[in-house]
Amino acid sequence: MKHDVKIPRVGESVQEALLSQWYKQSGDLVRKDEPLLLIETDKVTLEMTAEVDGKLDIMVSNGQTVAVGSTVGVIDTDAAAPASKEPFPAAEQQFRSTPEKEVTPARESASPPESPALPPSVRRLASEHQLDLSQIQGSGPGGRITKSDVLFFLENKSVGSASPALESHQLKDEEPVVRTPMSPIRKRIAARLLESRHNTAMLTTFNDIDMSRVIDLRKRYHDLFQQKYQVKLGFMSFFVKACIEALKEVPQLNAWIEGNDLVYHQYYHIGVAVGSERGLVVPVIRHADRLSFAEIEHTIQQYVEKINANRLELFDLEGGTFTITNGGVFGSLLSTPILNTPQSGILGMHKIDQRPVVVENEIVIRPMMYVALSYDHRIVDGRESVMFLKRIKECIEHPERLVLEV
Repeated sequence: MKHDVKIPRVGESVQEALLSQWYKQSGDLVRKDEPLLLIETDKVTLEMTAEVDGKLDIMVSNGQTVAVGSTVGVIDTDAAAPASKEPFPAAEQQFRSTPEKEVTPARESASPPESPALPPSVRRLASEHQLDLSQIQGSGPGGRITKSDVLFFLENKSVGSASPALESHQLKDEEPVVRTPMSPIRKRIAARLLESRHNTAMLTTFNDIDMSRVIDLRKRYHDLFQQKYQVKLGFMSFFVKACIEALKEVPQLNAWIEGNDLVYHQYYHIGVAVGSERGLVVPVIRHADRLSFAEIEHTIQQYVEKINANRLELFDLEGGTFTITNGGVFGSLLSTPILNTPQSGILGMHKIDQRPVVVENEIVIRPMMYVALSYDHRIVDGRESVMFLKRIKECIEHPERLVLEV
């Protein structure tokens, strides 16, 4: 019996996808639920798995743009894949026999070591490319190696070895260049950035925040919080809570223009920008005002895991009313974030830096963070943008106000 491998529908607005990578070759035996191929749309990157056991026949090769619903391969179920005799591929056997300290990057000294369980996609890639996993730094929870880590490692190797997927050009009397086509996600990012620039009256205002009390609070309750909720207490949950309080006071920043109307949202769907090697995505924390600190941190952690495993769904990215982006994780001291249209506001967090400040007429050293609010001046006036950042500053410098909601 033949089973068609079809490109799934991932949203009404998505009509085509890029077949980025087959994990198997024609003639290979595949198992049900085994990672089969990777597709990219202008919104998400998605890993597809086999729906049945059998022998694969590939009909569309890597790098082709295909319509949603089209058949890209066939699985012959009469040739079912035999059960594996080894519990793990050779590459993972090597990984498991290697001391954990050599393959797990250091996190925080207070964190206990974790056993790095490898997902099937990582085991398969490592086995196919005969990789020494001790050379790959994991970005997953507890230093766990994700499929994205392996792909990023392979991409770096391919650039150095002139991979045929990249077209190298040596122009006469000029330096060599490497040319690669833009992915659908990168094209979409570029289009949306230009759309934001052209269709909004964007301005940015700034402030700085003394992070002393939040840092002290995290230090005092870090271990207890993690033991109780099985997740680390990060800065983002504080800023999500602070933004909700500020949005309640300045509802224009939780609104957008629709035709000739202003649409004020009576709910708080907060987008959190997450950078990956394939581009920036903004998954949405829905009804964030109803969530506790632990629930917000759990939601963010789950999104990061889905991004690393290429399991992010279109629904995860839709419906945001306000966005937070943290350039500080990359070392940015100050920036002007661009609006995530049609939203009217985006808050930029930045690096925490020890700086001299005046407190009660004395110069002291404090851990300071610059924050930037970009806003659509068609909806939000300068006075309101300053009020918004002032409220953020009050909540973060006095985090007990977030608990008491005052």
